[in-house]
Amino acid sequence: MKVPQISIVAPLYNESETFPLLVQRINAVMDSSELTIEVVLIDDGSRDDTALKIRQLALTDERYHGVFLSRNHGHQLALTAGISTAKGTEAIFVIDGDLQDPPELLPEFYRLLKEGNDVVYAVRKKRKESFIKKTGYHLFYRILRSISYVDIPLDSGDFALVSRRVVDVMKKMPEESRYLRGMRSWIGFQQTGFQYERDARAAGESKYSFKQLFRLAYNGIFNFSEFPVKFMSRVGVLAILISLLYFIIVVVKKLFFAQVIEGFTSLLFVIILFSGVQLLALGIIGEYVLRIFFQSKNRPLFIIKEEIVNREYTSPDAV
Repeated sequence: MKVPQISIVAPLYNESETFPLLVQRINAVMDSSELTIEVVLIDDGSRDDTALKIRQLALTDERYHGVFLSRNHGHQLALTAGISTAKGTEAIFVIDGDLQDPPELLPEFYRLLKEGNDVVYAVRKKRKESFIKKTGYHLFYRILRSISYVDIPLDSGDFALVSRRVVDVMKKMPEESRYLRGMRSWIGFQQTGFQYERDARAAGESKYSFKQLFRLAYNGIFNFSEFPVKFMSRVGVLAILISLLYFIIVVVKKLFFAQVIEGFTSLLFVIILFSGVQLLALGIIGEYVLRIFFQSKNRPLFIIKEEIVNREYTSPDAV
């Protein structure tokens, strides 16, 4: 196969049901394009026969590059593994394997790339998901936008076409707690959005649990915002002011009205107030300490068990 101009990168975890349709639609895109395209499919430790299907495809079609991780590392690290192994000389096209990100948009994204943009990111103008999820996403993106020191586009996920020079910078960023759309925005260069309607999953259920969504949200907030630390400073000042006000009220009642607040009420108020503030502060500090702790271990971000490139097996090292 010639050196590819574009690499389509798709992480897969238990996507056996959607796999045939994914391949069919990607093949249609490649067959109708004049570009030289490779497809990097990452098996993120699937428990069904997704890995087997990737192997069969990569061993018969040289356009497909199979990457098999040693276990389930999560969506962001699986994407990182795919980006790190992709060989596209012009750009990397990042999509989800559930077909909520239509591969047919590649020509439109590529046109915007050739107009001088280094990143063409998709903006979701409509989502076909539950009301709770849509509301949660809507609020989170706007909260993050308001507190982040990086201009992260609203309603934009990982679905994007990213130029080779931006990809090369991303490969040098060793964050353990990754938030790729934030990293992409932090790098800069010329970036533009493309609006689309996000489809429902082609089959199966979402592999992102609420716990994983919250973890991703935490990575976005703590990696790209100073707000948590500044928030604790403001809460601390507010607690001191409330305590001083309460103290002044007690003194005034004692000196001028000969009244002293008795019982456990006042003591309980002070204990709850300061204990709550301290625990909240420790929790926020703990989030940063955890990130420092995991980063300081300097473990590989992911471990690739094997790859299939040009219909041949390779055994790469951990990255």
